[in-house]
Amino acid sequence: MTEFITFFKSLTGTGYLFLGLTVLTLFSAIGVVTARNPIYSVLALIATFFCLSGHYILLNAQFLAAVNIIVYAGAIMVLFLFTIMFLNLRKEDEESKTNLTKMASVVVGGLLMIMLITIFRAKSAQVPEVNSATFNAKTGLVENLGQLLYSSYILPFELASVLFLVAMVGAVLLGKREAGDRHF
Repeated sequence: MTEFITFFKSLTGTGYLFLGLTVLTLFSAIGVVTARNPIYSVLALIATFFCLSGHYILLNAQFLAAVNIIVYAGAIMVLFLFTIMFLNLRKEDEESKTNLTKMASVVVGGLLMIMLITIFRAKSAQVPEVNSATFNAKTGLVENLGQLLYSSYILPFELASVLFLVAMVGAVLLGKREAGDRHF
């Protein structure tokens, strides 16, 4: 218990912010899973994404935080909400879960909790000290990311863009079928 108290006394403002964001992230992630209404689940997922963006900012990855908010909290969540509204999920349409499914989820959740507690209690899982002499404040900025992408990782970057282009063309072709056309 004294280790726990000395840990909290040694934290800086950033440490308290990290712990606060962590607690908010955990509660909103639990809300995603436990919400009975799918709309509330999506709203809790948006809160989880915002908390994760706060963690990215604490890790000095501003670009990743901005992309997380724009892409996931923005576009993907709008798509999820559209899908939920389009499906018009009703309570009476849902199948009830069997007792076997409930017991299996409790067992798997319990095993995951035991594994996480064991990992966090391990002495080798200590947080490394940051050496201020080797710390670069410009690590997560867009300029450095662009320099790295367009110099060392140009081939994987271009291959990923070609892959996304092929996936987009395939989605358009599959979605643009007309009546009487052959299914792929």
